[in-house]
Amino acid sequence: MFLEVEQNPNFDGSYFMRFKELGPPRRVSHVKSYDRNSQGEWCVVTGWCEDADQPFQPAYAQMVEDSGSGSTFIVFGGSWGIRLKLESDTNDWNIEDANQWGEGYLSIGEERDLRYE
Repeated sequence: MFLEVEQNPNFDGSYFMRFKELGPPRRVSHVKSYDRNSQGEWCVVTGWCEDADQPFQPAYAQMVEDSGSGSTFIVFGGSWGIRLKLESDTNDWNIEDANQWGEGYLSIGEERDLRYE
């Protein structure tokens, strides 16, 4: 699996990475984030791309080999990465919304922290 995310307004950075696939990608709708709360918070996730009229892309989780821990799930989306918001946030997706944030990708160690579509 090759993952490429270019520097863009959604995510300040860029990636070109290669992972050894351990399973097929599956569409994912939510991830549990532990960044702001040690108990974790469920977040809605979408892929994001450069199309100003239709920036939404499906988000996927795929099990890959991780040299440090054996395996992990990579959550990825469009050419501009993924975008997240808290599950309780009912606002539309908007790159200008300060309550939403972008990531190039996420590495999720436990499948229980993913919700599939």
